[in-house]
Amino acid sequence: MSNQVVVIRAVEATKMGAAAPAKFPLGDIIAMQSTAQAHDVIESDAMIGVWESTPGRFERFLPNREFSYIVQGWCVFEPEGLDPVELHAGDAVLFPADCKGIWDIKENFKKTYCLF
Repeated sequence: MSNQVVVIRAVEATKMGAAAPAKFPLGDIIAMQSTAQAHDVIESDAMIGVWESTPGRFERFLPNREFSYIVQGWCVFEPEGLDPVELHAGDAVLFPADCKGIWDIKENFKKTYCLF
């Protein structure tokens, strides 16, 4: 097991990678998304980084658990079969494994994440 410490620096000012359309868009407004400072932490089967999105609606499904801290903007996440959840800058959220739902990004949105 590694004792590696991985740090994401200056999240608010992070230069993001090239933006691409959401993979599973819903509706006419197609959100553009990008990532930065993505690191695989192989020893712990985790991945961390910064993710951002412009406004739009799109499907979410990840097999991993995810912990995120919202740095900028706000959205409504509609988990399949559950009540919608508003997420705002300053909030932290834990998504369970195999979490399906709809992202409804209301304004430019940025978060740090850890997939594990």
